[in-house]
Amino acid sequence: MSLLFIKMLLAHVLGDFVFQPSGWVEHKLKRRHKSKYLYFHILIHLVALLVVFRLDFAYWPVFVVIPISHFIIDLIKINLHKKVNTRWLFVADQLAHIMVILGLGLYYFPDFSISAELFSEKDLFLVLCLLILTFAGSVFIQVLMSRWIVTEDKENQSLPAAGKYIGMLERLFIFAFVVLNQWSAIGFLITAKSVFRFGDLSRAKDRKLTEYILIGTLLSFGLAILTGLLFKWFYKAAL
Repeated sequence: MSLLFIKMLLAHVLGDFVFQPSGWVEHKLKRRHKSKYLYFHILIHLVALLVVFRLDFAYWPVFVVIPISHFIIDLIKINLHKKVNTRWLFVADQLAHIMVILGLGLYYFPDFSISAELFSEKDLFLVLCLLILTFAGSVFIQVLMSRWIVTEDKENQSLPAAGKYIGMLERLFIFAFVVLNQWSAIGFLITAKSVFRFGDLSRAKDRKLTEYILIGTLLSFGLAILTGLLFKWFYKAAL
């Protein structure tokens, strides 16, 4: 995997998941091409690319193609909202962006060679993995779970966005355990989470909540384990 591809993908994750508030997304869906946040979103992608590439205008096709293609893809996605399944639309949207990035890496810079820079290839890939485990992973799991609507006990309201940050932390822990080959610690984490959620599960009137929590947990753990294994493979291949 070239350093060029990692840089473009890193800028994409920053623009699409880290620096895009949920309020922007809702405003874009309502106002479509008239939404100012659609243009702010594209501007953030451009700024992220400029920062990641350290204002090296030798890569000007990247600074032109990615923002323009991102605008077109997002506009198509916005107009297809409520016409196409949300989960499939999300996957198609991300695949389209990745295909553009891959196309730039393969056709615009086929002879690109990795040089010594401030951040090494392994460092950038680690940052990419951490962003996938946190911001991108939360959106990914939320989209996959959106087909089910299960309400928990309302007597004790939970903290705002508590589930989101709990998921982020557990994926980071699992990623670290996989990288350090501490597989037994993952089993301990699963047990600990089961103990803490036992009260919620025991109060459930049927098994829907239990199944909902189980699916979400397995998705979260699976994403973290897969990312950890991918990082270990990449780290060894880059030596």
